[in-house]
Amino acid sequence: MIENNKSGMKKSRLKYGMVGGGAGAFIGEVHRKAIALDGKAELAAGVFSRDYQNTINTGESLNIDRSRLYQTYEEMAETEANHENGIDFISIVTPNNTHFPIAKTFLGKGIHVVCDKPLTVNSQEAEELKKLTEAKDLLFCVTYTYTGYPMVKHLREMIKNGVLGELRVVNAEYPQDWLAAPLEKTGQKQSAWRTDPSQSGKSNCVGDIGSHIENMVSYLTGLKIDSLCARLDTFVEGRVLDDNATIMVNYDSGARGLYWSSQVAVGHDNGLRVRIYGAKASAEWSQENPNYLRISYLDKPTEIISRGRDKLYPHAQGYSRIPPGHPEGYFEAFANIYATFINALNKKRSGVALAAEGLDFPKVEEGIRGVRFIEKCVESSERGAAWVNF
Repeated sequence: MIENNKSGMKKSRLKYGMVGGGAGAFIGEVHRKAIALDGKAELAAGVFSRDYQNTINTGESLNIDRSRLYQTYEEMAETEANHENGIDFISIVTPNNTHFPIAKTFLGKGIHVVCDKPLTVNSQEAEELKKLTEAKDLLFCVTYTYTGYPMVKHLREMIKNGVLGELRVVNAEYPQDWLAAPLEKTGQKQSAWRTDPSQSGKSNCVGDIGSHIENMVSYLTGLKIDSLCARLDTFVEGRVLDDNATIMVNYDSGARGLYWSSQVAVGHDNGLRVRIYGAKASAEWSQENPNYLRISYLDKPTEIISRGRDKLYPHAQGYSRIPPGHPEGYFEAFANIYATFINALNKKRSGVALAAEGLDFPKVEEGIRGVRFIEKCVESSERGAAWVNF
């Protein structure tokens, strides 16, 4: 939770480093602003680009000491691990293919890791990071941002408490339109690396946004995928990787799911939406209207729950920051992920036991499952949309 810690332990301001996020990048600045929102950690070191001058320029704009701006992440890991006031964790905000070597290097030096999703480009690498994390007794966070919203956490508690009844059907979608034209051919950086298999991995659309659907549904419902059937499409001429995907899912409980992710859905900005249907009620939540949750009951009127106005479960309420009618959005959700991770790291450093609620951030296990989901979707599609076991 983001509220003040009540354990009585002495709180300290952590130091972190960043790999990636230099001039021309997008997500690095989002991470920095999210961390800064609560003031629990300060940026102390960085390798912001393969171009050292970019790193220098970015570091100077962020008021980082020149001596802690490094040419390579290997140099930063080695130096910071031996620095008397070295970083407590690293934030990795680079293209997918670099996540594994960077994370492995910092874990090897005993430094906690926060990594953008997907965790790696294959499950073997992801499993290796898990083993190293456990061997070094470190914390590892994968930034599946959308689980940081208070209403998502409230819905999770509702489902745990049986408000929806036995879950039957899940319908989840994530449509965008930003790749409806061949943007990567214009030199636009974000589209260029995402559509390049050497940097993005086996999938673009499922890897980039379909993995958010898998993580969100799993987090909310606890349902485990038993098998899936996926069709990955590439509509834009000349593009190698998928830009649209339709996925049918069988869960081991007997429930069924249907996922759709698309980056060519003209008219949609960032439309992550989840609908969950149970025997007693259904729930609907949309990322573009995240402060409200719609619950429809079999035997009584539909209700709209408002963050800030209505009473939430205590754990979810702890992530709500401002009064009703003042929208909380993407930065706040991102900040909630980081605040929980940093609180957990502070407790770990102080020898305080970590309870489940204090570890409510996406961990390496969620990262592994996300990579496996991507791989299975690609496998199914390559086999002609065949059903494959998860």
